[in-house]
Amino acid sequence: MDWMNVARRHGLLVAFGLFLAIVASSADGFLTVGNILDVLRQVSIIGIIALGVTFVVISGRLDLSVGSMLTLLTVIVVDQHNNLGPGGAVLVTLGAGLLIGAWNGALVGFLKLNALIVTLAMLSLLQGLTLFYSGGSNVNVEGAQTTWFAIFGRGTVWGIPVPALLFLGFAVIASFVLRRTVYGRTVYAVGGNETASVFSGIDARWTVFLAYVLSGVATALAAIIMGSRVMGAQNTIGQGYELTVLAGIILGGTSLMGGSGSIWRTVTGVTMLGFIQNGLLLLGFPYYVQWLVTWAVIIAAVWIDLAAKRGRIIA
Repeated sequence: MDWMNVARRHGLLVAFGLFLAIVASSADGFLTVGNILDVLRQVSIIGIIALGVTFVVISGRLDLSVGSMLTLLTVIVVDQHNNLGPGGAVLVTLGAGLLIGAWNGALVGFLKLNALIVTLAMLSLLQGLTLFYSGGSNVNVEGAQTTWFAIFGRGTVWGIPVPALLFLGFAVIASFVLRRTVYGRTVYAVGGNETASVFSGIDARWTVFLAYVLSGVATALAAIIMGSRVMGAQNTIGQGYELTVLAGIILGGTSLMGGSGSIWRTVTGVTMLGFIQNGLLLLGFPYYVQWLVTWAVIIAAVWIDLAAKRGRIIA
């Protein structure tokens, strides 16, 4: 066996295993059931967003607007809970996420605008809309102790956090769509070679459009969980989430060049990132170290992906 080749192909997994061993030996509570469930609860919000963005990335595009989208939609679900009740708030939030995703998809898919520029501009627009909508004030759920809305972010089923179950359930559905449907195959085709896919009769415009719609709906679901968990919303609650989401997707092995990746890789990457961040806190490192590690993870994962694409790593 070529151990050097194995190390190159699975270097991140090896490093993650070593990290787990080090933290487990230094922090007694790291691998306990309670801490593991806490990590799964924490990563569910990022994870659900990442599942939607995975469709966008495999199609060969990016979505950097999800952090600001999460902020706006969390403010909306909390505010509308106080106006319409929990049921109405959930429906309004899902509808708003769908519309924002559709707008991104129309600009990138049908107007052929650059995805990076469009979603960066949308990031700024959505943050401005958040401040306009909230008047610059934080919002809180009224009657937080009695509303059933709390189940999305704070509930448990057989001891398992509801957010983790929602994450898993959404992953199962997303995996089925990506792997077992015609639309899923078109996502891979467009991301792998858009020109060839068009000559094969695939309408790349609709494929990209629907990928952004899925990203918007996934972010709306994450916002519902976030609002339920915090029982309130700040105007910066989703700040930086776009980078963490991309880090989880890249760490899972989905290529930024498009055409390759999977839902379960994203689940693995996001979960790994969650345990890394949790372990750093248990070891006593300052919170900002998480951002440094996230940067290192992105750089390492992108380098490995590029090296593999260029044939430096034998697949």
